[in-house]
Amino acid sequence: MNDTVTNSCNIETQMPNSGSKRGGWITFPFITGAVAGLTLASSGCMANLIVYLIQEFNIKSITAAQISNIVNGCIYMSPVLGAIIADSFSSSFSVISISSGISLLGTVLFTLTAAVDTLRPQPCTEELNICKTPSEVQYAVLYMGIALTAIGLGGTRFTIATMGANQLDKLEDQGIFFNWYFFTLYIASVVSFTGIVYIQDSVSWALGFGLCGAASLTGLAIFLLGYRFYHHDKPQESPFVDLARVFVAAIRKWKTQLSSRTEAYYGGHDGIALVVATTPGRNLRFFNSAALIVEGDIQPNGVIAKPWRLCTVQQVEDFKTVIRILPLWSTSIFLSTPIAIQSSLTVLQALSMDRHLGPHFKIPAGSIIVLVLISTSISLTFIDRVLYPAWQKLIGGSPTPLQRIGVGHVFNVLSMAVSALVESKRLNAAHNHHFQDQKNSIVPMLALWLCPQLVLVGIGEAFHFPGQVAFYYQQFPQSLRSTSTAMISLIIGISFNLSTALIDLVQRITGWLPDDINNGRIDNVYWMLVVVGVINFGYYLVCSGFYKYQNVKKGVYSSTVKNGDSS
Repeated sequence: MNDTVTNSCNIETQMPNSGSKRGGWITFPFITGAVAGLTLASSGCMANLIVYLIQEFNIKSITAAQISNIVNGCIYMSPVLGAIIADSFSSSFSVISISSGISLLGTVLFTLTAAVDTLRPQPCTEELNICKTPSEVQYAVLYMGIALTAIGLGGTRFTIATMGANQLDKLEDQGIFFNWYFFTLYIASVVSFTGIVYIQDSVSWALGFGLCGAASLTGLAIFLLGYRFYHHDKPQESPFVDLARVFVAAIRKWKTQLSSRTEAYYGGHDGIALVVATTPGRNLRFFNSAALIVEGDIQPNGVIAKPWRLCTVQQVEDFKTVIRILPLWSTSIFLSTPIAIQSSLTVLQALSMDRHLGPHFKIPAGSIIVLVLISTSISLTFIDRVLYPAWQKLIGGSPTPLQRIGVGHVFNVLSMAVSALVESKRLNAAHNHHFQDQKNSIVPMLALWLCPQLVLVGIGEAFHFPGQVAFYYQQFPQSLRSTSTAMISLIIGISFNLSTALIDLVQRITGWLPDDINNGRIDNVYWMLVVVGVINFGYYLVCSGFYKYQNVKKGVYSSTVKNGDSS
């Protein structure tokens, strides 16, 4: 564990009773313990979903891959709803607790689909080549389990990241927490992708899903045990309503002449007197009119008369902060989309390759993705303990979040290029052995050839995922802290759904993705992703070049960027 964690624990281990401070590193074991248990459960249910759909529900390979991408998309988009609730209506603790219970119900339903024969279609008859499709009831139970797991995961994965960071005051400590949060997330996922997936493939699907339920229950229990130590943030009024008000007020006053006088702008009302306003920043000046006071905007007692015509200067600046971040946020969508496509296609590639390690052990196809998790976990440790300290000694400061994200872009493009080369080799092996006319034939090529591409994408994730979470957490307005860490989840969710649409489009206009991938051209799909990645990296460089850091103390990123007010 990082020395900072140890030192901080020695300082802040006092009992958080009514007279002492809550929060600090003492909450770290409870937060990470909960993350480990809940991740074991969710990853165990979803890691082998493609194989489960193909083998137990008789669904075709490309269709199963698309279903998996849609499911993953929903799982990663739902945290935004959990973050909105945590920011606006309830506490993070309540959202995480309730969502964990919902996720537990989802794993129970998954277990039932595997344990009760009537909840699955009959196995395919190979001699007659007959496969019975699932009934409506079977689909309903399966999708209900998936939906509950997605909803539960939505309220926990990134809301708990925000809650953990909120326990700490220093930016450096928050950065360390995010590194260890992702380390715990990936290590737990490694256990799911190896141990639980192996049990599902080789022992029993019901036992594998049952272990997921036990892990979910354990994670929830650990989280609840830390209740007395947590610093609990109180929810504020919905920040999204404030953002909408700024946009509407600016539109309604777009013809109003702006003023350079501070007193012409509204700073707010503290219940007794008007708050002294500051002049809005010069950037994105169009929205400054939302805080400009005109006749009829304020009542005699100083309260806003028409909330959708007048906002505070702070609300306007918060809105502009979000607008400035959106271009950078959009670049991450096309950073994650290739990863989403690669994750599903790699499982299909592994199913068609020789997965034996020795004469008696066969790697489960769903476990092949664990290489990404292992690579990321090792890389996170190396980055935290070796690369960052060396960077600080040589340059005198920490690498900025945007620099970390940029390195992730490079590794992502390299991974797609290697994927294309490996797939070309796999297709040559299939064609040389005349497998192109034999459906679901195993190509005499070891699945370990898929390792380099997965290792590269894992190294990239170790840079860009923590970098993105740290960037959004530090740059978003204070009122949107929970939503800020969910932005990365929203990116991944959109990427999975976009990957499904791209796979469908490629199927419609090309012959690259047939059900028998030995007759397809997945290598062309990967080369297409290389082109998309290079273009997107160029777009990212432009956006990051124009961005100026907000909400960061002077000197933190002084080696690379100019700090202070961007106005």
